[in-house]
Amino acid sequence: MVDYFEFEESDEVEFIMRSRSNSYKGGILNFVSALDLSCNNLRNETPSEIGYLNGIIAINLSHNMIIGPIPRTLSNITQIVSLDLSYYKLSWEIPFEMSIFYSLEVFKVTHNNLFGKTPEMKNQFLMFSNTSYEGNPFPCGPPLSRLCSSNKESTIPLATTSIGVNRNNDNDMAAFFISFATSYIVFFLGFAEIFYINPYW
Repeated sequence: MVDYFEFEESDEVEFIMRSRSNSYKGGILNFVSALDLSCNNLRNETPSEIGYLNGIIAINLSHNMIIGPIPRTLSNITQIVSLDLSYYKLSWEIPFEMSIFYSLEVFKVTHNNLFGKTPEMKNQFLMFSNTSYEGNPFPCGPPLSRLCSSNKESTIPLATTSIGVNRNNDNDMAAFFISFATSYIVFFLGFAEIFYINPYW
C-alpha cells in the first residue's frame, strides 16, 4: 500500500521553470507538479500517454534523441504553463490542437525538423515569437516570415530548392555545349575558307 504524501502549511518549495523561479507554500504544493526528463539521451517517439498527465504544469523533454511527431494528446494538459521540446529530433507538423492552451507561458520547439503550418495565433500563442521555432527550417505561418502556400510548397523548401538548382545547372550545361559547338563550327569553317582562297597554304 502506498501512502499519499501531503504538504503542510509551513512547507515551502522553490520551483524553477525555464530560469524563472517561483515559490510555492502550503497546500498549493499538493497541486503543483512537473516533469523534467531533459538531457537523458531518451530515444524513440514521445509516448502519447504523456497527454494523460493532466495535472502537470511543466514538461521539459529537451536535449534528447526522441524522434517522430509531437503527440496530439498533449492538448489534454490544459493547465500546462511551460512546454520545452527543444533540441529534440522531432519531425512532422506541430499539432493544431495546441492552440487551445490558455495557461501556456513558455513554448519552445527550437532546433528540430518540424514543418508545416504553425499553430493558429490565438490564446497563448499570440505571445510567442519566432524565437520559439528557431532552428527549424521548414515551418511556415505567423509569427514566422515564411508564408504558407496552398500547394504546400513551403513545407518542402529543401526539395523545391534542390530541383530549382538542378534545373539551373541543366540550363547552364546546355548553353555551354551549344556555345562550344557553335564556336567549333565557326572556327572550322574559317580555316576551310582560308585554305579554299589560298590552296598553297
